[in-house]
Amino acid sequence: MHIQLSAKVINQAEVLKQLHGLTGPQAARAYAKALNDVGFEIRRAMQDEMRVVFDRPTSYIIRSPRVRMAKPDRLSVTIEPAYMGGKGVDPQKILNAQAWGGRRTDKRSEVALRRAGILPVGYQTAIPDDARGGPYPGSDDGRGNLRGAFLVQLISYFQAFGEQGYKANMSARGYQRVHRGTKRQTGRRYFVAYGALRGGPRITQKGEADERTAHLQPGIWGVSGTGGADLRPVLLFVKQGTYQPRLDMNKVAQRADAEAYLARRIRFRLREAAGV
Repeated sequence: MHIQLSAKVINQAEVLKQLHGLTGPQAARAYAKALNDVGFEIRRAMQDEMRVVFDRPTSYIIRSPRVRMAKPDRLSVTIEPAYMGGKGVDPQKILNAQAWGGRRTDKRSEVALRRAGILPVGYQTAIPDDARGGPYPGSDDGRGNLRGAFLVQLISYFQAFGEQGYKANMSARGYQRVHRGTKRQTGRRYFVAYGALRGGPRITQKGEADERTAHLQPGIWGVSGTGGADLRPVLLFVKQGTYQPRLDMNKVAQRADAEAYLARRIRFRLREAAGV
């Protein structure tokens, strides 16, 4: 998903170049500057559109569009999402799905949980919404994602680590610390309920079955409080999601008024080069 602009040397630009007595290289530098002006304007328009059409987009996604700048010998500017390294999903994959539609890419946590045999094939995870009591206490980053530290604890708890980038599964002492709680976090236990997904009720931390979970929506649940009185979903298992096209690149270009803005910037940059 990207927008690309090329400077087609229009008659008006040629007339201005000749009028101001500019050489070919001088004009080429002016055209490159004009294209870059428009590139950054489109980047701002793309970010504005993302804030409108997405629900609480992360700063990682908002910052992802990059401008591959034009040069005098390459009069073309490209605006596209760029992978910034680390453990995040490539924003190009995310935004392509938003622009063209299609299946949502699995998150790293979903890959880890599926490899561990916890997340069923054909399912992804969803954070509980307000209708179900809201996100599990301490789990949400405020943007609809799990906090990194909480996610590490959860995957470690289920012995689901096994891919590069993760450190270790939880030790017996770690289990005791989670079950006992800390000043910042109440003691809790996690378990997985499958309901009808795998032919009947199931609860897994160490593989035990429990008929009491038959009524629960499939997912990872947390139990806390005296006698396990507080039972809440942590992550729900849902059918793999698909995106409807939402990010319209034509609309972004129209928002930036790219063609008219380019014409104005060419005139400005040519006058600037001529010292007028």
